[in-house]
Amino acid sequence: MGRAKKTRKFAQVKRLLNPTDARLKENKIKDSLKAEEKKKAAARRVPQVASSLFLAHNEALAPPYRVLIDTNFINFSLQNKLELVSGMMDCLYAKCIPCVTDCVMAELEKLGPRFKIALRVARDPRFERLPCSHTGTYADDCLIQRVSAHRCYIVATCDRELRRRIRKIPGVPLMYIVKRKYAIERLPDQGGPI
Repeated sequence: MGRAKKTRKFAQVKRLLNPTDARLKENKIKDSLKAEEKKKAAARRVPQVASSLFLAHNEALAPPYRVLIDTNFINFSLQNKLELVSGMMDCLYAKCIPCVTDCVMAELEKLGPRFKIALRVARDPRFERLPCSHTGTYADDCLIQRVSAHRCYIVATCDRELRRRIRKIPGVPLMYIVKRKYAIERLPDQGGPI
């Protein structure tokens, strides 16, 4: 007696659809809803441009200039033996009101006794103290936030990263130290850096 050949029968099991299969009607509806939500989320919000801007020039800047001072600007001014207020007046040919935020003061206090002179300079009564309402004491973000909200300031800093971030904000002039003198950049009256 011969042996009967048994061949395996393939595809005899009834194929079931995966519950997450895209061919199901429920999943098609869910996918279309997700696509609509993405379109709504992708709606671009363009920030409102300040009315004082004429192209990239800020018409709101007029003497007396209000200068926001960064921590390292005070330190580099002391290293280069520059007097802050008179140096700013020599650079801008106008009266200046140096402004120091709470974050800059906190950063100077954190630096310790090595920067005691810089802290004493920042506490000068001629400097205007600006209170901060946000949390944290990172001075760079504080200055960027304040300048973005109110474009009536000149930002004084020697930090390259902060200067790069501020250059992206139209109509905000920069002050920094070049060859033991203060230089101004992007002020409407001047053509470029002095």
